[in-house]
Amino acid sequence: MTLSPTAKAHILLLLASLLGVLAVSLTPGVANAQPAVPSLEAAVAQGGGAEPSLPNNAGQYWKTYDLRPYTKELKTVDRPQQAIVDWVLRETGTDVWFTDPFGVLNADRSTLRVYHNKQMQEIVSRIHERFVNGTTETQLYGLRVMAVGNPNWRTRTQALMRSVQAQSPGVHAYLLSKENAALLMASLRGRSDFRELSAVDMVVHNGQSQVLERVRGQNYVSDYKPVQGAFPPYIPETGELQEGYRLQISPLLSLDRREVDLVVKCNIDQVEKLSNVNLDLPLVGGQTYAAQIHVPQVASWRLHERFRWPSDQVLLLSCGVVAAPDRNNTPSLLGGGSSFLGLDRIFAGNGQRADALLMIEYRGRASERVDGANAAARAARATSPLSRGRY
Repeated sequence: MTLSPTAKAHILLLLASLLGVLAVSLTPGVANAQPAVPSLEAAVAQGGGAEPSLPNNAGQYWKTYDLRPYTKELKTVDRPQQAIVDWVLRETGTDVWFTDPFGVLNADRSTLRVYHNKQMQEIVSRIHERFVNGTTETQLYGLRVMAVGNPNWRTRTQALMRSVQAQSPGVHAYLLSKENAALLMASLRGRSDFRELSAVDMVVHNGQSQVLERVRGQNYVSDYKPVQGAFPPYIPETGELQEGYRLQISPLLSLDRREVDLVVKCNIDQVEKLSNVNLDLPLVGGQTYAAQIHVPQVASWRLHERFRWPSDQVLLLSCGVVAAPDRNNTPSLLGGGSSFLGLDRIFAGNGQRADALLMIEYRGRASERVDGANAAARAARATSPLSRGRY
C-alpha cells in the first residue's frame, strides 16, 4: 500500500512523540519519578516537626503553677525552686514520676510544670500552696546537741515525753511541751554524765535547706610501691579518710504555722583507730625490708528522716549509742577548740560511746527574735543609771 506524503508526515510525527516520552520516563529525577519523602532533619529545619501527643491513659493533664510570689522574696537564694521540687518528691515519692502512668515534673524560678493525674495534681497543689501562700520570711529554729553517758536518763523523764514513730534504726523520737522540755533539761543537767555540747539558733527560709558541715582528711600509709634506683626500693603510698559530720535540716511550715514538717539528715564518720601492720618486703640477696602500713577502723552513722509535729512543742531525738568524731585528745575540726555544734565532744576517747540527743524547737520569725532583742537592749539602756535615757 502506498501512503500519501501527508500520511507519512503524520506517522513520523507520532513516532517522534513516542520516542520522546520513552526517553523522559527512563531519565531519573524527572516528572515520572516518585516524589521524595523529606527527612526528619529537613522537617525540623523547616519548622514542620509536630509536637508529640502525651499519654493520658490514666487521666493525666497539664497544669502550671506560678512560683513568683515565693521566689521573688528569695533573691539571694540560688535556685529556690529546687526546694519546691524536693518537697513534692518527698510527698509523692520519686517512682510515680518515672513509671506508669506517664508524668512530668519540671520547674524554673517562675513556673512549676506538672503533667499527671488528678491525685498527683492535688498533692502538688497542696505543697505549692504552702510555699506561695505561706510565709516567705526567715524562720528561727533552736538546735541543742547533748550527750549522756548512760541511756537510763529516760527513767526519770519518761513521763515528760510522748513517744512518736521514727523509722531510722536505733533512733527514738519524742515530743515535749516547752515547759516539760525545761524540766527535762533541768533533770539532765543534774547528772554527772551529761554534757550540753552546743545550743545554736539556725535561720532558715521556709522550705529551704540549711547545711552545717565539718570534715577533715586523715592520711595513713596504705601500701608500698616498688621503685628502681633507690634504697630501700620501696616508697609508701598514702590514703585519705574523710571524718567529721554533715548535718542538714529542711523545715516547712503549714499555712497557719501551727505545724512543722522537718527533714533532718546527718552523716557522721569517725576513724576510731589505725591498726599497725608490719610487712617484710623482699630485697636483693634474700634479705627483707621492714615496713609498716595502717589499716583503718572506721565507724559511721546515718540519719535521714522526716518528722512532723505541732510548732508549739519540742522535738527530741535520741540517736542512740552512735559513732561520732572523737576530738578529746586531738585538735578539733576547726583547729584548736571544739567544732561547731560540739559534735567532736560527744564521745570520750578510747572508743567510748554515749547517747547523743538532738533537740529541735521552732521559735518563730527570725525578725521577731531580732526585734525583741533590740527592744530589750533599748529598755536596758533606758533604765541604766549611766545612760539616763540619753542613748
